[in-house]
Amino acid sequence: MADIVIKKTAEEPGAASLAVTVPAEHVREAEERATSAYQRRVRLPGFRKGKAPAAIVRRQFAEDIRQQVLDELIRESWRAAMAQEALKPVADPHIHNLKWDAGAPVTFEFHVEVKPDLKLERLGGFRLKRTVAPVTDEQVTAQLNELREQRAPWLPVEGGIPKPKDLVNVTIASRAAGEVKDPQSYQLVLGEGRAIPEVEERIMELTPGGTVDATVRFPPDFPEEAKRGQSRDIQLTLHEVKRQQLAELDDAFAREVGDFESLDALRRAVRVDLERDAEREADARVRGELLEQIVAANSVTAPRPLVERALAVYAQAYGIPEERLAEFTAEFRPVAEAQVRRDLILDVVVEQQGLRATADELDQRLRELAERRNMTTEELRASLEKAKRLRDIERSITEEKVFAYLLSQSTVEQP
Repeated sequence: MADIVIKKTAEEPGAASLAVTVPAEHVREAEERATSAYQRRVRLPGFRKGKAPAAIVRRQFAEDIRQQVLDELIRESWRAAMAQEALKPVADPHIHNLKWDAGAPVTFEFHVEVKPDLKLERLGGFRLKRTVAPVTDEQVTAQLNELREQRAPWLPVEGGIPKPKDLVNVTIASRAAGEVKDPQSYQLVLGEGRAIPEVEERIMELTPGGTVDATVRFPPDFPEEAKRGQSRDIQLTLHEVKRQQLAELDDAFAREVGDFESLDALRRAVRVDLERDAEREADARVRGELLEQIVAANSVTAPRPLVERALAVYAQAYGIPEERLAEFTAEFRPVAEAQVRRDLILDVVVEQQGLRATADELDQRLRELAERRNMTTEELRASLEKAKRLRDIERSITEEKVFAYLLSQSTVEQP
């Protein structure tokens, strides 16, 4: 069988393009295999299962057979490309410029993001300072107040105008040529930014049951660019106002929150949690500072294709609409570049030092997490696999090992 021909047509740090030619004879043999597979499993009127002539099967299932052939040829070509070029792809390749005429070779291009060859000459000898921010009484009180708000019921307010942090039920309709149309109901907490400021101002001028006609203007920083600075005539009706009834900060509240004998015991527990958070934040700052020094010492650059991929992932995660994509990309590019440099450095250290998480380490971490969540290890593993998050746990273990190694090569000062 004639070999698939693969030729690298373009290359830059983080990406490569490969032209692929699958000879006609190779294509014909793949078509014959796909047709035979369909012959064996399909049943056509007038023929026993597996006995329909190949010509009829090809005609009846032409599109399905064509797709199966293409899938097979692309998989085979990709395996050959990775072997020939020693690629380190970060994701599946994109297929471009596919051409396939009857009796002719199949040609297309692979465009693929790849890990660049990165050589890190210096990984240690840095000086770092780890500073843990002290936890204040004000922070403890703020955390307790958050607990009060989380547990506080919403109760209707009789009479009076709403205030910030109140939950309101309103109807907003548009006005045009003296007509009111398209009424929409909304429920929102005032002050959380769910409505534009002028709408919230009008709401806080009404009492339940009240209606007002108003002209409001979208602010200059409104997410939808087309609406920025635009005015709208609306009719606003306030139906209901609810306000949270906060519990007193006392021993009874502490017992309601959890297994605490007194408010002082709850305060101590909250302080411990905040101190642990402060420790984690200090560790994160040290790690970030260490990576910055490694980047500077080794002139690590973030390849454009990998940055573009990271930006696409961010945009999808945040649900950024098409009209805001350019603005979002410009704003988040430094974040994406830092993330790419970080990942490249960690990957190199993992490979050089053999620090990838082992199966035993993963099992141990799952046992610890399962115990905290009152689950069996098997239940937790099944849940993580279903959510496709098992690799996240592996990655976190690997990163812990990498940073433990890197920090052991430098000096960390603590006050």
